[in-house]
Amino acid sequence: MTQNLSIQQLRQVSDTLAQLRGREVVNAVMRSDLRQIKIELSDGAVVVLGVESDAGGTRLEVDVVRRPVLPGAQLEVRFETA
Repeated sequence: MTQNLSIQQLRQVSDTLAQLRGREVVNAVMRSDLRQIKIELSDGAVVVLGVESDAGGTRLEVDVVRRPVLPGAQLEVRFETA
C-alpha cells in the first residue's frame, strides 16, 4: 500500500533530524509493527520517529526529548531603597 506524505511533513522531520547530525547513537529500537523507532543518543536525548495512519491520511512525526538542563549558580541582586 502506497501512502503519500506532504512536503511540509517531510521538511519538518528532516529539519529536526538535521539538528541531531554528528551525535552518537547508543541504542535504537523499532516497534514490532514497524510504525515507530526510538533512538537513544549518547547525550541522553531520545528521538522517536513514527508513522500514524487514520481516515484523515498519514502523519509522519518526530519528537526529540532532551534531558532537562539543571540550573547553575543563580545571580543574586539586592535592591537598596533610598
